[in-house]
Amino acid sequence: MKITAPVPLALALLAACSGKPEIENLGSDTMVEVAGAWAEAYGKIDDKVVITVAGGGSGTGIAALIAGDVDIANSSRALKQKEIDDAKKHGQNPVQHHVGYDGIAIYVHKENPIATLTLEQLKELFGTGGKLTKWSDLGIDLGDPARDPIVLASRQNNSGTYEYFREAVLGGETGRFKAECNNLNGSKDVVDFCAKTRSAIGYSGLAYATDKVRIVPIAKKAGDPAVVPNNDSVLDRSYPISRPLFMYTNGDLTVPAGVDPRDPRALKLGEIKKYLDWIISDAGQRVLQQKGYPPLRKL
Repeated sequence: MKITAPVPLALALLAACSGKPEIENLGSDTMVEVAGAWAEAYGKIDDKVVITVAGGGSGTGIAALIAGDVDIANSSRALKQKEIDDAKKHGQNPVQHHVGYDGIAIYVHKENPIATLTLEQLKELFGTGGKLTKWSDLGIDLGDPARDPIVLASRQNNSGTYEYFREAVLGGETGRFKAECNNLNGSKDVVDFCAKTRSAIGYSGLAYATDKVRIVPIAKKAGDPAVVPNNDSVLDRSYPISRPLFMYTNGDLTVPAGVDPRDPRALKLGEIKKYLDWIISDAGQRVLQQKGYPPLRKL
């Protein structure tokens, strides 16, 4: 089930009409497809709750959690200390739940013959001041001089993928992307852009690969073996741009002292905990794996 922006409203209305507790789940575009699949699969085994899912980026989900407007924030990066501090000022206590892994794949058009890239070359491609601006700089001939300038596909700055790529490839918070990057809204948008643009290169989640693009193997440094992102290379950390995926809740989902366990607030906390426990179970992790993401462990 593909969850898009209008669907959560419909599901929220369903929740209101049915009288069932609603678990609101918002955030990472990298995770929105699998979050929708989790919600759909869980609904078939437990119909006591309605789970609504929306994307918008990790930053959007985190901001909603800080404001107390969402039950679960999906994030493809860890919270920053300033976000944790801000949450506490707003009376929120973000608790991290590790739910899977992702490899950030480097995508090019399917007819681009480039064999491998290193992390340093990626920094030169995407980072401010980087000297790689043409495919001929990498020894690649795309058959038309008009296609020689490299077209960069990036994500917007509210994206966890954007933040993680900056950290892992561009040198952390001091790293900056080139101004000429095309900043796209979603993970799928980056892959679609590379599929349609012969001279493009972009980064996005592994699960968004299609047969219209190629994934470029990446080496940590020149002379090292180049590695293709897949379940094994992400889990054993041989792929150099891999990361954990998180869901954040407000608190550890225990019922506060003095609250009757039969209170609707307590019952909802119990339902959220059951849902997260199912996500990290083998059944939930198989859903993750089927959507193209590396699970927490080999299944």
